[in-house]
Amino acid sequence: MAIGWRVGCVVLGTALVMYTLLSAVRTFVLPRSANEPLTRIVFRGLRALFLLPAAKARSYEARDHIMALYAPISLLVLPGVWLVLVLLGYSAIYAGLGFTPWLGAFRLSGSSLFTLGYVIPEGLPQTVAAFSEATIGLGLIALLIAYLPTMYAAFSRRETAVTMLEVRAGSPPSAITLLERFHRLQRLDQLGELWRSWEVWFTEVEETHTSLTALVFFRSPQGHRSWITAAGAVLDAASLTAAIVDLPRDPSADLCIRAGYLALRHVADFFRIPYDPDPAPDGPISISRGEFDTACDTLAGAGLRLKPDREQGWRDYRGWRVNYDTVLLALARLTMAPYAPWSSDRSLLPRSKRA
Repeated sequence: MAIGWRVGCVVLGTALVMYTLLSAVRTFVLPRSANEPLTRIVFRGLRALFLLPAAKARSYEARDHIMALYAPISLLVLPGVWLVLVLLGYSAIYAGLGFTPWLGAFRLSGSSLFTLGYVIPEGLPQTVAAFSEATIGLGLIALLIAYLPTMYAAFSRRETAVTMLEVRAGSPPSAITLLERFHRLQRLDQLGELWRSWEVWFTEVEETHTSLTALVFFRSPQGHRSWITAAGAVLDAASLTAAIVDLPRDPSADLCIRAGYLALRHVADFFRIPYDPDPAPDGPISISRGEFDTACDTLAGAGLRLKPDREQGWRDYRGWRVNYDTVLLALARLTMAPYAPWSSDRSLLPRSKRA
């Protein structure tokens, strides 16, 4: 084998191994959002495969059972892809170091990567390469094992709040139901506690779902629940409270809404979902004026005191909703969320039909 060809094999193999390691670090270790191309290709490819049977499912329950496996399987396949790339990269390195034929270099790479030891390297350079490959193989597996508890801990915290919301907002979650139940229990004056707890929830979701983006696709233990429809119900409840419910102004509601739409926008940024970062207060939203009036009539019928100026209430609600409307619907569509009013029920609605 010519010297130039051997050097090229070593350089190409080293580049492939280094890129794979960088992909693993950016995916699991880097504490910030990183749109890693290799990870994106793996998740998109497997999503396309899962959508084939999901598209043929005759009910949401059947589709949910199929898609529930998507994120966990993708997460387990990803280290397998890294190992294959490392295997190929070191095969080229061994070939460049003089271990021939190519099948022999491939066998040495597999023996070293999986620490089988049935092929013995020849000479110091190959021995050093074999030791480094074994270290990388063990490190990639350890990386996945170490981060699975972290991911499931974040998932558990997310789902605890989603489950608790069902007690307050019903199933599917509804902003109207939430406000009605708080009024029925004479706890409207304690809504501030709910807004503050969900402000913390939104902040944590932003942190975990942008650094460990597989969590976006982890579905709730119960098929009728979803983190994104729960988020929509809380945001709408806070927006309706600030806009039309006749209560003393509570800044915690405003902060909850802001934390919510910022979190959803940052998650949407990772998936390159387009939205207007500075929408006009009277911009288009997916909620019609008729739906808003119906909601107000329902709340008034349940005994809640509403502000007398319904027109100003609509403008205020619209001014809040426009900040999260686009990303809420896009994420509901992306995650194939279950039915919930004012979110996933209109996630496929064309913008031209919006209010």
